Amino acid sequence: MPKGYLLLLLHAHLPYVRHPEHEYFLEENWLYETLIETYIPLAGLLERLIDDGVDFRLSLSLSPTLLAMFDDPLLRERFMGYLDRTSELTEREISRTKNDSRIRPLAEMYNENLNRIRRLYVERYGSDLSSAFLRLADTGNVELITTSATHAYLPNLSVMPDAVRTQIATACRDYERRLLRPPRGMWLPECGYYEGLDSMLKESGIEYFFLESHGLLHASPAPKYGVFMPVRSASGAAVFARDKASAMQVWSSKAGYPGDPDYREFYRDIGFDLPLKYIRPYIHPDGIRIPTGIKYHRITGRGAGKRPYERGKAVKKAKLHAEDFIRKKQAEAGRLNESYGFSPVLTAPYDAELFGHWWFEGIDWLEFLLRGLDAQDEIKTITPSEYLADNPALQTVSPSASSWGKGGYGSTWCSERNNWAIRHLHAASERMKGLSLRFPEAKDPLLKKALNQALRELLLMEASDWPFMIERRTSPHYAEDRLIGHINNFNRLYGMLTGGAMDSGLVSEMERKTRLFPFLDYRDYGRSFSKG
Repeated sequence: MPKGYLLLLLHAHLPYVRHPEHEYFLEENWLYETLIETYIPLAGLLERLIDDGVDFRLSLSLSPTLLAMFDDPLLRERFMGYLDRTSELTEREISRTKNDSRIRPLAEMYNENLNRIRRLYVERYGSDLSSAFLRLADTGNVELITTSATHAYLPNLSVMPDAVRTQIATACRDYERRLLRPPRGMWLPECGYYEGLDSMLKESGIEYFFLESHGLLHASPAPKYGVFMPVRSASGAAVFARDKASAMQVWSSKAGYPGDPDYREFYRDIGFDLPLKYIRPYIHPDGIRIPTGIKYHRITGRGAGKRPYERGKAVKKAKLHAEDFIRKKQAEAGRLNESYGFSPVLTAPYDAELFGHWWFEGIDWLEFLLRGLDAQDEIKTITPSEYLADNPALQTVSPSASSWGKGGYGSTWCSERNNWAIRHLHAASERMKGLSLRFPEAKDPLLKKALNQALRELLLMEASDWPFMIERRTSPHYAEDRLIGHINNFNRLYGMLTGGAMDSGLVSEMERKTRLFPFLDYRDYGRSFSKG
């Protein structure tokens, strides 16, 4: 028996951004950037570890909106165009920096990396990243789980149980359709939990979920072993809670590893540094400067002055940091094991996009970590299903309302800047329930199409990303436009369905823009998911 277990979970999610009505749309770059920097490299890393015989376990949450974008033909085509343009830029950069011994190797690094990404994506995965992750899950090394349909912050919908139930059930149906099996676990968006949510999860066959630390520490009765052993909620679903020490070591840009001065500076990019005439073909068509992904500087320290990035030094630092993490987890597990007399579970969930995108060396760190853990016996990686199979008898508690957002609760998604949206979510939920009762069986194809699209607009309206971006002031105008757009679309459909003239062209245009959940059936609103 090891002294303890590390339950490493990466949560991969992006909001659904797809704009076929425009030839170029800036926010679609969010997907293309993370494909290059996180998702494709992560799949490649996991395959490499398996091929090398490394014994590891990793849990991976893939949101339904992210999987939909992975599988979308339009976005796949546009991603290849983005990849081509960025590759062309790196080739020009190799030429431009030919006399700069510090920068040219970096330009060559980016070019080689993009060529490797292309080979993996096109030749190895056939442009089908969903299937690549499914194959990884089939090895037993990777456990895939889901999250709510559009990553809704569920506590904001708690007074509308049908809305919550539909978010959960739609995600489970989507998971089974894409990955050919029902999900066993669910990542609650933003770790957002409220009393009674566990019962809805269990209704749809979810066997376990995750909470922020205080969601378990404030449970009733108090958990005997804190966050270091999972518990069962009243419904019977198992609950794993985040180990904050593990989180701070990795997640914090100030106290954690990513802020090290040798690591690459995220915010310094040639899209802003180089002359507009030169960089214009690779930024926004209107000449707006945007990141290109080509960054030549390291964090260095506080202030604007940044020194050139040294890749070799950064990789060595990633190895040292992985070794440091292992030592600290060994020590933590050893102390807990001695105190409690059992092997504790250190639950370490992170946003997947931290690795490679926000923290350029994060993929390197992850590889060093998993190889290093395999080379020792004190602490071993484990998946939730493996742990629960070996430890079915758990304490039963009632978890506390909580999230991993600022302040530990829901202020980020219900603030002075964004709380105006909640009344629209609740009103639309009430109206959707009314539509499902008013039309128990829509035989007219256009009527059924409009009803299904109304549900699709409601789900997109509920995404946690929009209020988050408004509150954090990251692309707030886009987030407001998306929220208002889905609210208006739902209301226009509702008007048609309750007495207005049906506009087939408008319904078809809404469908064209949102190729999400093609299996959606308005009659399932408020129903739980049944396995199989």
